[in-house]
Amino acid sequence: MGERGLRSMRGYACGLAVFVCGAAVMSFELAGSRVLAPYAGTSLRVWTNLLGVILASLSAGYWAGGRLADRRPDPRLLSSLILAAGACVGLTALLRDRLPSALQARIEGPGALSLLASLALFAPANVLLGAVSPFAARLRIRDPGSSGATVGALYALSALGSIAGTFLAGFVLIPLWGSGRLLFALAAGLALLSLLFRGGRRAQARSAVLLLLFAAGGLAPGAAGDGLLLDLDTPYNRIRVCEETDEETGRPVRVLSTDPYGQESAVFLDGDGLVFDYHTFFRLGEHLVPGFRRVALIGGGAYAYPNWFIRRYPGARIDVAEIDPALTAVARRFFGLRDHPRLSILHEDGRLFLNRRGERYDLIIVDAFRDASCVPHHLTTVEAVRRMRARLADGGAVLVNIIGSVEGPHGRFTRAEYATYRAVFPRVDLFPVGLPGDGERVQNIVLAASSTPRPSVSGEAELDRILEHRWRGGVASDVPVLTDDRAPVEYYLDGVR
Repeated sequence: MGERGLRSMRGYACGLAVFVCGAAVMSFELAGSRVLAPYAGTSLRVWTNLLGVILASLSAGYWAGGRLADRRPDPRLLSSLILAAGACVGLTALLRDRLPSALQARIEGPGALSLLASLALFAPANVLLGAVSPFAARLRIRDPGSSGATVGALYALSALGSIAGTFLAGFVLIPLWGSGRLLFALAAGLALLSLLFRGGRRAQARSAVLLLLFAAGGLAPGAAGDGLLLDLDTPYNRIRVCEETDEETGRPVRVLSTDPYGQESAVFLDGDGLVFDYHTFFRLGEHLVPGFRRVALIGGGAYAYPNWFIRRYPGARIDVAEIDPALTAVARRFFGLRDHPRLSILHEDGRLFLNRRGERYDLIIVDAFRDASCVPHHLTTVEAVRRMRARLADGGAVLVNIIGSVEGPHGRFTRAEYATYRAVFPRVDLFPVGLPGDGERVQNIVLAASSTPRPSVSGEAELDRILEHRWRGGVASDVPVLTDDRAPVEYYLDGVR
């Protein structure tokens, strides 16, 4: 092959390298969010740390790769950079649970944990991946007069690779393979890519060995922890199902979690009944809207409450808006969810469900969380509350599950949500589930909003016990109403666990 042919082949190889490495960066980033989720959650702070570390690492890689290419523009060195990046991604796959778990045992709070885990697990590979584009550009530039076009073309290919990696990982590979196998596949792909620039047999053998090791790691079954029945990545969550003993009752329970700091849902394994006390406070609907017939629930989880609802209210039906179809499938497999003519499941975002023109409800219950304590911000705003009131029948009511306190710094979100509902409904009450008289205790709080005043007692013993939990103190007006334009929910909930 002539010199012109070698240059042409090298040009194609460089273009392929920057495209694949661009795809690897974004796939690695999306997988990283799932790696951190069981140990630090998915809050804005966790995402900020992950994105900040990745961008800083790429910037360091761009700088170092350009300097290194000027000193030694050798295709074999580019091969070593790509192979080293693959090795770092493979190491991340091996340590994805061990390292965050070790950090969790020593560090309080998701902020510091996610920052340190991101630095250890994701920075090294991204520094090396960032070095590929400037190095490839240096190899392709032969005519200074066309260097701008060459660099622009390569960075466009890198961006196209990032777009492809984003859609492929987010819509296909993470739901299909899970984050662990995706990481091993990325490592194997980078090892394979490095072979394009390998000249000697010994170097090719090293790349081939790592390729086989990473491929084998991706094919190996994942290890399950004690009591862990399922560890599943979906487009919306990393879902874990395990069995343990309920601390309050001593009864065996099966638990669904999508966050390290709380439990999404749970059911008893030895009988019926609701595991979480706050679910019983949804009986407030019986008092606010006697004889209700149509109920909407935003947030299905493991469908523990809808299953109980069907048994308790034989004359009522419930429509559940659950954004993640995989959660519904998990509920069917592990939590006893069955089809029922009075249960309708809609797989869509709760706000979109509210925005649709549809049937009006006697009662709307909001029990949706993005992590252990954070309600999705677009469900908390005055615009969302107005949509809830528009979907209510005459005399209808809304119940909202909140985690926080009423007073003190951990009660800012509670007070903001109270002010927001008061801007739409004439009657709003708070019902702390644990200790109703302790305003600074972080606990489940059920907010009840209605247009029709009701007596303070019902005449039914258990329901009257719930009504006695009504917060009788004042609610400070120290935070503004939440709006679609400004709803700093995670800021208000900082430190609430």
